[in-house]
Amino acid sequence: MSHDLHLLVGTTKGLFIVHGGTDRNGWDVTGPLCDGWPINHVAGCARTGHLWAAGGGDFHGAGVWHSQDRGQTWALTRLTRGAMDQWAANDPDFAAIVGWDDTPLPFGDDFAQIWSLSFAHGRLYAGTKPAGLVASADMGATWEKIPGLTDHPSAKDWQGGAAGLVLHSIVHHPEDAQKIWVGISAAGVFATEDGGKTWDRRNRLSNAESCGHHDHPAAPRDGETGHCVHNMMRAPGHADLLYQQNHHGVWRSPDGGRSWDDITAGLPSTFGFPIRVHPRDGATIWTIPLNGDMAGRFPPDAAAAVWRSRDGGQTWAAQRAGLPQKACFFTVLRQAMAGDTRDPAGLYFTTNSGSVFASLDEGEQWREVARHLPTALCLEAVDFT
Repeated sequence: MSHDLHLLVGTTKGLFIVHGGTDRNGWDVTGPLCDGWPINHVAGCARTGHLWAAGGGDFHGAGVWHSQDRGQTWALTRLTRGAMDQWAANDPDFAAIVGWDDTPLPFGDDFAQIWSLSFAHGRLYAGTKPAGLVASADMGATWEKIPGLTDHPSAKDWQGGAAGLVLHSIVHHPEDAQKIWVGISAAGVFATEDGGKTWDRRNRLSNAESCGHHDHPAAPRDGETGHCVHNMMRAPGHADLLYQQNHHGVWRSPDGGRSWDDITAGLPSTFGFPIRVHPRDGATIWTIPLNGDMAGRFPPDAAAAVWRSRDGGQTWAAQRAGLPQKACFFTVLRQAMAGDTRDPAGLYFTTNSGSVFASLDEGEQWREVARHLPTALCLEAVDFT
């Protein structure tokens, strides 16, 4: 079966597509797309050719762009108002320039941005800033709020991280559409088993007595992991095996988030943003440690490395071949690492300095396949069949 790889890179100045072709060796860059909107996250369906890109901000409001032809053309569904709506309402000339009209938007000014997207079981989900969850049953044309999450009794005490209170990770059970996990910074992990009607908060340490004391406000304490989750993924072949890169460590849960084990030992720091799981082997994971939240947020010793574990986090090894090993000060953000499902699996990440790096052998060798893009916020790999 022929495959056609697209790397979707969301940036502060629109969406870019880095096209790898059938042999993952073309690497042509197309963009900027989506009218230059800030794009926080992207998602795709390889089987149907549908792609979505979402983001926005204080000026545009929040919205989701949709392509039905593998990224050739895009249409926008706006969800909330931004400053441009007030400007346009008071300036007919500006309204004409941006194509504005006074059609009511579905969520008014409830949230400013979309921070995450996920398509599963025929539904498209989006996480918002401030943290909330909305869903679409018609590929993104119309949307509804899932109020059970924001009605959680703990919601009044949720605290935002440095980027604000954002819902950035949406994880689905492979067979049961009613089971969903989300990660919120800085409120932690929440799970539903009834399609979003009710939610459990799942941050408990597996062994609270061994945690010790940490002064950092995002560190584990009081029997919980620390609520500033940065990214979360489910392992293939294990419906309830989850991994998260936290503000203060990497964690593994064998039971759907009901308890978490600290697997940070062996990494050069506790701080990082993305986590990636092998498409077939649930014990193989990757992360990109940074030197610390208050130390610059760049690779330790200014030498880039992707760290891999093949035993579920018991041991770690650095993968550096082809990555810059001197004066490297980039940051890789929470949604900026992706993978394909080929054998061997391809692994990809993008940086806030506008580079895209690719490995076609599960991280053994790396190559820079795009550079000088705008500040990159996210990356997803869609391998069309």
